[in-house]
Amino acid sequence: MIKKPLKMRSFDKFKIWVLFICLISELGYGFYLPGSYPHKYGVGDFLNVKVNSLTSIDTELPYSYYSLPFCQPQEGVKDSAENLGELLMGDRIENSPYRFKMYTNETEIFTCQTKPLSGEEFNLLKKRIDEMYQVNLILDNLPAIRYTRKEGYFLRWTGYPVGIKVQDAYYVFNHLKFTVLVHKYEETNVARVMGTGGGAELISTVRKVGSEAPGYMVVGFEVVPCSVQHGPDATKNLKMYSKYPTPIKCDPTTVAMAIKENEPVSFTYEVNFVESDIKWPSRWDAYLKMEGAKVHWFSILNSLMVITFLAGIVLVIFLRTVRRDLTRYEELDKEAQSQMNEELSGWKLVVSDVFRAPSNPALLCAMVGDGVQILGMGVVTILFAALGFMSPASRGTLITGMLFFYMILGVSAGYVAVRLWRTICCGDHKGWVSVSWKAAYFFPGIALLILTTLNFLLWGSHSTGAIPFSLFVILILLWFCISVPLTLLGGYLGAKAPHIEYPVRTNQIPREIPPQKYPSWLLVLGAGTLPFGTLFIELFFIMSSLWMGRVYYVFGFLLIVMILLVVVCAEVSLVLTYMHLCVEDWKWWWKSFFASGSVSIYIFLYSVNYLIFDLKSLSGPVSATLYLGYSLFMVLAIMFATGTVGFLSSFWFVHYLFSSVKLD
Repeated sequence: MIKKPLKMRSFDKFKIWVLFICLISELGYGFYLPGSYPHKYGVGDFLNVKVNSLTSIDTELPYSYYSLPFCQPQEGVKDSAENLGELLMGDRIENSPYRFKMYTNETEIFTCQTKPLSGEEFNLLKKRIDEMYQVNLILDNLPAIRYTRKEGYFLRWTGYPVGIKVQDAYYVFNHLKFTVLVHKYEETNVARVMGTGGGAELISTVRKVGSEAPGYMVVGFEVVPCSVQHGPDATKNLKMYSKYPTPIKCDPTTVAMAIKENEPVSFTYEVNFVESDIKWPSRWDAYLKMEGAKVHWFSILNSLMVITFLAGIVLVIFLRTVRRDLTRYEELDKEAQSQMNEELSGWKLVVSDVFRAPSNPALLCAMVGDGVQILGMGVVTILFAALGFMSPASRGTLITGMLFFYMILGVSAGYVAVRLWRTICCGDHKGWVSVSWKAAYFFPGIALLILTTLNFLLWGSHSTGAIPFSLFVILILLWFCISVPLTLLGGYLGAKAPHIEYPVRTNQIPREIPPQKYPSWLLVLGAGTLPFGTLFIELFFIMSSLWMGRVYYVFGFLLIVMILLVVVCAEVSLVLTYMHLCVEDWKWWWKSFFASGSVSIYIFLYSVNYLIFDLKSLSGPVSATLYLGYSLFMVLAIMFATGTVGFLSSFWFVHYLFSSVKLD
């Protein structure tokens, strides 16, 4: 057999890589990210509008669209297929009575007349109007968007209000004026549709023999809600989708349809198709370009620059101090070293105690393991979101992805927890199964307790935000059948892996810690301010997305902020650990965890501040309890993740520091 020379084999490998890259790039031309593929509609094809849950920033409790006396579709109410993330977010997407024909303008379309409003329905409508509930419609996966003018500026809103209160009267928006923006799917002779004030009028064009039928894509969906008075006689014999006998003038600045007990409400709509230059990949730009975008970008950039500068200063000062300490010691001869050992001060005095086992070591190992799992989930999820796999167009994929990655990364939680346990126990295998179980149950158990309590509140309010019992069972089964076994598998691998050996021996009698000038907990609490500085601007936009119904989309910036947060947490914890060692405080284990984990305290205080000053309209104890409960859940997850970063970086630093110098 003839052997190829080394250069030829390298060239063959290079050709294979080039071929692989070309193949991937070619696949990219025909590949769309999940949930983002275009749908081609022919002229006259039916477009079905869907309805999502009613939402309000006043209560944060979503309700089903059909919980109010609205028109129901002829074929009955049917739920759309929803993923796990949508159900957990409280989305309930159902069919609606609104349907259009592609590129066919229609006006004065009668939907239905409700039964006379009962006292209960009348009071419920008034309550939902007072609580500022919004109706959320969806067409071809695009939420309905509404434009309003205020002080010369156009404001964008998703959805439209159920109604409005003027003086003591309540008015419902019972006529909707839809505008559907469409873009040609391909360059063909396209039939034009012209609205004539009456019904639909389709002007056909002559196509060449053999040419394909024209196709369009939906690139925009706008709605203008109006309150119009319909006469009871005019709607007496009308059926759904019949033409209303008199012209309807939609003026959003006036209201006319006042709701009254024991009187029905009639609903109508009109639709107008407009050909747009918006390309299909850019159709979400209208939703992402919310007000304050420039402030967002410049604020984030400014925050990144300031924090990077501060972190750089901290790192430089810290490295120079430690290096000077080590260099001075290593330059001495043996005689001078032995003399120096008698006059040691600072961190060198705790050499025989620095690796003494901390209090509650099993709990620390479980928390560090859970922190690795949460941090890994966050990084991978944000990375995929930044690459576009979890865009706002793919509803619910962000939550679904987080759950999936969290369960899979149970392996890392068990591995880190058990390996750290064996390191603390100097290689002893005893107790690793117990530590694995604690890592598998500790954080998920806390999360389950919080979410179950909040879910009972949502069930009591009959909100769609409540997790259905069947889904609750599925989540518990996923935890027991996937996450727990993977965590135990990780623990087994950690038990088989070699433990980390300490560079110095530990005395049997612990060294007494001298009295400190300042309490150590004060330093630990203060250490969280610098990591919080990397987060607080981005935190405002995340909170607005969660509680104000705004779309969050700058995952690239969030990834950068998260990386910066990890770096700053590591640096802060290192500095604080070094400060404690310098004052002969060898109990650094838990302090290094909470030094960076204390950022969660400031985040929770910021959440309370956001509740008081930004969610002023939040009404009722149930809404406030839900807000604080979800905030507590988020803060605990952040504490586990940031605390783990601080602890692991401090552990590496202490191990490196005491392995770099030998003290007799």
